[in-house]
Amino acid sequence: MTQSQSSSSDTQWPRWEVFKQDAPNRPHQAVGSVHAGDPPHALVTARNVFVRRPAAVSLWCVREDDILTATPEELTTNPALLDTPGEAGTYHVGVKRTNKRSMTFVDLSGTVQASGSGDALRQAQSLHPDVLAWMVFPESAVVRTDEDPGTVESWFAPAKEKTYKQQQHYGVIGRHVGELKRAGLMPGRAPSEDSA
Repeated sequence: MTQSQSSSSDTQWPRWEVFKQDAPNRPHQAVGSVHAGDPPHALVTARNVFVRRPAAVSLWCVREDDILTATPEELTTNPALLDTPGEAGTYHVGVKRTNKRSMTFVDLSGTVQASGSGDALRQAQSLHPDVLAWMVFPESAVVRTDEDPGTVESWFAPAKEKTYKQQQHYGVIGRHVGELKRAGLMPGRAPSEDSA
């Protein structure tokens, strides 16, 4: 889980880590990654992949090359990670506490002032000694959606009337499959009062 090195012959777009905030009082969480050519493309792609139906109020994208991650085992075998250079300034700190969920999120836990990526990682290790992994990246590397109400509404409002494909039919977001079955709206199903 360390910074990746891309070769000069690599033709794939850069990889961006996506951070989603579900509600104003929740932390941003690393939910996956996308490949994109530039910051606006990264945000739009992240929205299309990670916020089609789930709740969200904010998205951040950070290029993979700007992120330094490490596990306790990696720091034991490669302590030079703590000397990784980088710009001085504010760094976001992410921690991975568990593998129990189906998606293994990294929660952003705050910021530190650091002289570089290695120093930020050292501070993250000191602040959160008992975690599965740490992630740090500079504030200057973050590309984010605007926080104004118009942007939040247009980017993240639930699409309750938009249809989407399930395995057997097209449903409407927000309607539980049981409700559709009882109403006879699923193929091959009849309303419960007609089935007698």
